[in-house]
Amino acid sequence: MNAALNDTAATLALLDRWADHGWLRGLDAAFAAFLAREVPDAPPPAILAAALASHQLGRGHACLDLADTLADPGFALSLPPDGDSKGEGGGDARPPLPAEVLAGLDLAGWQAALTHPELVADGPGATPLVAVGRRVYLRRYWQYERSVREAIDARLAAPLQLPADALRAALDALFPPAANGLDWQKLACALAAHSAFAIVTGGPGTGKTTTVVRLLAVLQTLALAGDAARALRIRLAAPTGKAAARLNESIAGAVAKLQLDGLPDGDAVRAAIPVQVTTLHRLLGSRPDSRHFRHHAGNPLPVDVLVVDEASMVDLEMMAALLAALPARARLVLLGDKDQLASVEAGAVLGELCRRASEGHYTAETAGWIADVTGATIPASLIDPAGTALDQAVAMLRFSHRFRHDSGIGQLATAVNDGDVEAAAGCFDAGFADLARVAVGEGADERALRRLVVEGDTGKAYAGERPLGYRHYLETLRDARPAAGAAQADIDDWARKVLAAHGQFQLLCGLRRGPWGVEGLNRRIAGWLKEAGLIPAAEGWYAGRPVLVTRNDYGLGLMNGDIGITLELPGGVLRVAFPAGDGSAGIKWVQPSRLQAVETVFALTVHKSQGSEFTHVAMALPESLSPILTRELIYTGITRAKQWFTLADAPASSVLARAVERRVLRVSGLMAG
Repeated sequence: MNAALNDTAATLALLDRWADHGWLRGLDAAFAAFLAREVPDAPPPAILAAALASHQLGRGHACLDLADTLADPGFALSLPPDGDSKGEGGGDARPPLPAEVLAGLDLAGWQAALTHPELVADGPGATPLVAVGRRVYLRRYWQYERSVREAIDARLAAPLQLPADALRAALDALFPPAANGLDWQKLACALAAHSAFAIVTGGPGTGKTTTVVRLLAVLQTLALAGDAARALRIRLAAPTGKAAARLNESIAGAVAKLQLDGLPDGDAVRAAIPVQVTTLHRLLGSRPDSRHFRHHAGNPLPVDVLVVDEASMVDLEMMAALLAALPARARLVLLGDKDQLASVEAGAVLGELCRRASEGHYTAETAGWIADVTGATIPASLIDPAGTALDQAVAMLRFSHRFRHDSGIGQLATAVNDGDVEAAAGCFDAGFADLARVAVGEGADERALRRLVVEGDTGKAYAGERPLGYRHYLETLRDARPAAGAAQADIDDWARKVLAAHGQFQLLCGLRRGPWGVEGLNRRIAGWLKEAGLIPAAEGWYAGRPVLVTRNDYGLGLMNGDIGITLELPGGVLRVAFPAGDGSAGIKWVQPSRLQAVETVFALTVHKSQGSEFTHVAMALPESLSPILTRELIYTGITRAKQWFTLADAPASSVLARAVERRVLRVSGLMAG
């Protein structure tokens, strides 16, 4: 065993050096030092495990897997990419690498060190750590995981008595006969109606919103026709303000288009389906400077059905709070794309719950019930006599209405999602009108990237409409500007046009720092736009500056992820225009001086783009691989595009191929046992 694991002081010194180099957070080293003070006789390997478990939380993992760490020690730290061992410590000699420290330590020995009763327990108690098999948790996250699993299992076990005849009639009224094979939306609606906990997952354009609106129509139809003849109390929520605003728009449109003539009281059903969407924080009632909410097990939400969109973005802690605040008899329906990036915070709840969705695993009993209420036959390949209760509550939509069979974006997204490097690369050479690739970075002319972001020029010849860049929204800002003395309605209309034009194009990237992160790209793009005469300045507040809200501001009614555009009103006053976010198409005007947590957003991280769509998306990849670049990140970036996708990467780089080969593997025990 390495000398650093024979002495607590040496272990703490090692952790400090790792933190100095940026391989570990200072918080993690401080946590380990606190435990060493509180439990002086704790074995050094246990102190090391505590620091690594804390660090894993910052990287999105609910716990530390000891066996995986021993098999791949570098996985447990934030080591620099591609073998660069210098980290952030400058010229200081590098500390020992994890593989060197863990040499000679085996799983049994590490587990034995974690049997200290004051430091570690294997379940309920007051110890700061919990060890379950090969997994080590900070107690709070063990409790979150346990409470989420118990709450879901309890809902899956609660039988729902639905009148089969009435359900069949409602489904038939809402879903016309399928023209081609199985109607996956109808099947998903039936499955979700059958359970107090349900998930509807699927890629872009598969109809998740359409499905859930029809599900709500079915549930309200049954409720209004029941003995109580009372409409259900339904709430709609999303993790971020941006996702909530987008769901607001799509829900309102879907409800308006519902064909309810075949239902007994279609007008009452339509009126009973809400179109207002809120954020999860607002739903639960955030308390300033606190992790707690107004709604919890002792003060549950007044709701019968809760629908949560973009559920892939919901972290473990939030899911635990949400489930705790739901009344025992309330339904929970999660919507999301299981293949998108997981939440930034710890946990990949939707991905864990949907890991068997592609194969179905429906029992013969479920298949029979589906056939009875929908008339559809579940394919034999999706039948599994050993299917779990959770399997019966997960529906995967499998047909995209957005991307046709000849869509390059659709085929590229599928190839990336499948980890097929050759097919992904081939998509750019197949002549798809909606795909382009621009060479950037070392050995390439930077003017290509400049033309892309300013003009939308991808270097391809288009017979019809051509993709747009940022010039489009800035010229809309200039050309549609109302005259002095214009009415407020005209000024609001101008802002709507500018915001809509801005949504035509967005540059995405995976990193925050460096020349290919948002910080470096935002500076370069602002400079290019100023040189082109499209913006008056490249720093500070200026007309045309797009800004991203980075922290919820309940006083201003702005949520993390909201995007606004700075406009110069008649009279020369600068104001930032944000979409109202309530589905009303209104405009929220904010003084720049009141915005304390915003950043310029010519370039946007893929993480921050979740819940958004843009007509033309360009994604810039760095010249060397970073740990954050994975299959899920590439897939999420591609699927933000509605009409065109352009990849900007170095000609000789293998970053795309290597990123497609790598999956986000969140360490969790949610589905263990």
